[in-house]
Parts: sequence; C-alpha cells; structure tokens
Amino acid sequence: MINHIDLGTVLRRTVCDLYSDLVTRPTGAAVRTGIEQQLADAEERTLTVIDFTHVGLLDFSCADEIVAKLLVTYCEPAGAAGRVPPPRDCYFLFKGVSDSHLDAIDAVLQRRGLALVAQTDDGSPLLIGTVDDGERRAWEAVTRLGRAVLADVATEVGIEEPQAELLLNGLTRRRLIMRFDEGYVAVGTGP
Repeated sequence: MINHIDLGTVLRRTVCDLYSDLVTRPTGAAVRTGIEQQLADAEERTLTVIDFTHVGLLDFSCADEIVAKLLVTYCEPAGAAGRVPPPRDCYFLFKGVSDSHLDAIDAVLQRRGLALVAQTDDGSPLLIGTVDDGERRAWEAVTRLGRAVLADVATEVGIEEPQAELLLNGLTRRRLIMRFDEGYVAVGTGP
C-alpha cells in the first residue's frame, strides 16, 4: 500500500491554517504526531510518501522533529544494535524536497547517522544522509537492476554473496530497500 502525506496539509490541520513554514520544535513535534496518527491507520507494510511540495521554510529543529525522529522510530541508524523493532513495516519516500529543505534534512541525518530516499524532480530516487561506500554501491545496484536478487547484486557490485547479503540486510533494516520474497527493490523504484 502507498500512503501519501502532504506536510502542508498536516501543518494546517495540526498547528495553524495560516502557515506554510515548518519552524520551531513544537511545530515539528505536532506535525510528526499528525504523521504518526496517519501511520497508525496504515496497513502492516506500507510505503509512505512524505511530500514537502507545499512547505516553504524548514528549519533544523523541525527537520529533526519530523524527519529524524520519524526515521528513528521506524528505521535502524547506521551501526545501531539492540533496538526495539519498529511498530510496523513502514518505508518512506520524501518528495518535493527543495534545496533549502535539503540543507536542514541532510544536517540532521548526518548528525544522527540516518539516511533516506528522496524523489528528484524527474522522479528518480536519490539517497541522502549517512551511508558508507558499500551501502551506497549496493543501493545503486538495486536501483539500476529494479527487482534484484542477491546473486545479481553481488555480481553488479563485484563482491561475494555473503558480503552482499550483509549490505542488503542493513539497507532493509534502515528502510532504504524493501525485501519481497527473495528479491529486493529500492524505495522509490516500485516493486
């Protein structure tokens, strides 16, 4: 299931009908709560598109409250161990992210060791945040291949299957790729 959440609409519904800017930590917390309420009603496995198209300004505190804290709930940061499993199998695609939004988002992702997939203006997926070279190469291979199996990813990246499996499992825990049966699909490229 694909769930679309327009942040401008959530902002107007939860905070004030007059604003299109996401500024202040309390505003970010209110918007994140609105998003979490919508996610609570979603199916067990969902791709949620978080749409920034109707958002003007995004400050660092709102980026932290909305983007980082949402990802921390559902995704495993790089190097995390012993985390509580997420409440559901939820993946995120961020769209309508402008360059000014990207500055704040990338800063909070780097600080917290997180990553996300954003959709560019031409619809292509773009990996943003903290990923190491192996993770990036594996993610790019899955993106190029479409629905990919382990052996194909290992060949594409030029590594052995056990190493490719570790990378793919890590990308899945971080919600950057989805696993379907024995195949993998990058978030934003469709099953």
